[in-house]
Amino acid sequence: MKLLFRTFASLPLGLLQALGWALGCLVAAVSPTYRRRMLANAAQAGYGADMAWRGAAHAGAMVLELPRLWLGAPVPITAEGDALVAQALAEGRGLLFLTPHLGSFEAMSQAYTERFGQHKPMTVLFRPPRQAWLRSVVTQARQRPGLLTAPTTLAGVKQLIQALRRGQCVGLLPDQVPPQGQGVWAPFFGKDAYTMTLAVRLAQQTGACVLLACAERRWGKFVVHVHALDERLEGLSPEAGAACINRAMERLIAICPQQYLWGYARYKTPRQETP
Repeated sequence: MKLLFRTFASLPLGLLQALGWALGCLVAAVSPTYRRRMLANAAQAGYGADMAWRGAAHAGAMVLELPRLWLGAPVPITAEGDALVAQALAEGRGLLFLTPHLGSFEAMSQAYTERFGQHKPMTVLFRPPRQAWLRSVVTQARQRPGLLTAPTTLAGVKQLIQALRRGQCVGLLPDQVPPQGQGVWAPFFGKDAYTMTLAVRLAQQTGACVLLACAERRWGKFVVHVHALDERLEGLSPEAGAACINRAMERLIAICPQQYLWGYARYKTPRQETP
């Protein structure tokens, strides 16, 4: 598998995206459960079946891009919003990047580390894969200048807080369903979804600047979009803060809804965290 992974890493990004689009549609066609969920989630957000299927295609592209992003030659990434990032970092109060399951999260982190990571590294939560071969590949990929990882534990959360208090950057996927007890139910496209409170707590405890970002997939390249959070999180309850962030994610998804992972089980019951 490692050899196959490295072979894919040497292929052109556009070819990997094309193969991924076909793979994503095939998976949705043969998996009734996945297909029903993606159609239902897209409909809940007000989008039709066409958008759901396009999301499935982009989900496949996201998977087949990973070898190139992790192990291959650098890919073209255009950033829109560098001025917002530079201003936030200059203030010295930490920068919290919120990125939903939209576009390429890997390209998003690479865009930041290439431009700002030398002086202000980004820290992200990281749970190593269970497969030994994939774990070694991912660990190698995460060891890049300007990118730090924190375990998905209490110690990892403390590491995120310390990074923000040092004026550094933290990246989070706020639409990731957290374990039971680490979130609240808040509306997401008009339906209650179990939503993490970590993003709100990090912003409130550290006073960090909050920016919304995503890396839109284009043919053979990516374009990063960065926006300020329209609402303030100070003084909000966990429920109100989670609802505020969900609204922000909805607005970000509207930029390129065909690239959201509609097949992700966003409305699932949270799992019980094992010791």
